[in-house]
Amino acid sequence: MHTLTAIIRAQKGYEDKVRAELLKVGVFARDNEPDTIGFHVAQDPDDTCVFITFERFTDKAAMDRHNSGAGSQGFFAAAGDLLDGDVTVVTAKEIWCA
Repeated sequence: MHTLTAIIRAQKGYEDKVRAELLKVGVFARDNEPDTIGFHVAQDPDDTCVFITFERFTDKAAMDRHNSGAGSQGFFAAAGDLLDGDVTVVTAKEIWCA
């Protein structure tokens, strides 16, 4: 299992738009990416500009397909200019899950 965690910061005032676009990615992944095992989105309650995704894939190829696919690319096309700085991304190979 491969994972990707992203920390995304929206510009102040654009939190709702970034949130909506992240949710679209989740729906797209659920409906069109059978090898995306999970796509979780969280929003920091104390700093609502900060979002974190935790994504699980069957393998690296599935992660690469997701990242280059319509859902992810659509997010950056719609919300890329609304982000505050670079997205921090950590990819990993899952070693344990309960």
